[in-house]
Amino acid sequence: MIYLIQMGLDSELSFTIMESVRKGKGLKEEWVKEMEAHGVPDWYIWSCRKIKYMFPKAHAAAYVMMAWRIAYCKVFYPLAYYAAYFSIRATGFNYELMCQGQERLLYFMKDYEKRKDTLSKKEQDTYRDMRIAQEMYARGFEFWPMDIYRAKASQFQIIDGKLMPALSSIEGLGEKAAEAVEEACKGGKFLSKDDFRQRTKVSKTVIDLMSDLGILADLPESNQLSLFDFAG
Repeated sequence: MIYLIQMGLDSELSFTIMESVRKGKGLKEEWVKEMEAHGVPDWYIWSCRKIKYMFPKAHAAAYVMMAWRIAYCKVFYPLAYYAAYFSIRATGFNYELMCQGQERLLYFMKDYEKRKDTLSKKEQDTYRDMRIAQEMYARGFEFWPMDIYRAKASQFQIIDGKLMPALSSIEGLGEKAAEAVEEACKGGKFLSKDDFRQRTKVSKTVIDLMSDLGILADLPESNQLSLFDFAG
């Protein structure tokens, strides 16, 4: 663009030509005539027609600087890096598969690797996130068991040197449902699983999974008391 402006072409046209060439779209004939009229050499015009894609220096520099920042954070602020990655970039994170300890994670990873040629898109995303979780474990970091009263809907948190997974990492608990759970927790402790269901509108299937994972294990099924509760 700068070169074309120096050759006398209009700055707006120079920018348009630069963007078209950079994206591999080539030159329009009227642009070529304008370039020739301003003495732009044939070799320059020929090059513009041949270029399929060009990565600007500023763009390349920005990518390198971003990569450096990420690498620095990953090395010196690892938990912040993993919290940010799982909160923002992870699309297949699964609490049941990844947060029950390193051995359980490796068990599921081996299963995915056996089926690598038949994995669905969702499973491929999950396996990619498994690799990041595996790396985190290998570096000596761990996840906290899910605490619904402390967990955020979609953000992983650093709490006392470990990561608290987001509520949305529970299979079947979408972003809106996770937000509903976080909001309901502000109203105080849940009295039972029935109370949890009524206040959050979470499906019974997800509640059963959460119970199996030990997240709601301390809650009785119902608010109603039985005479047997007083026995003994």
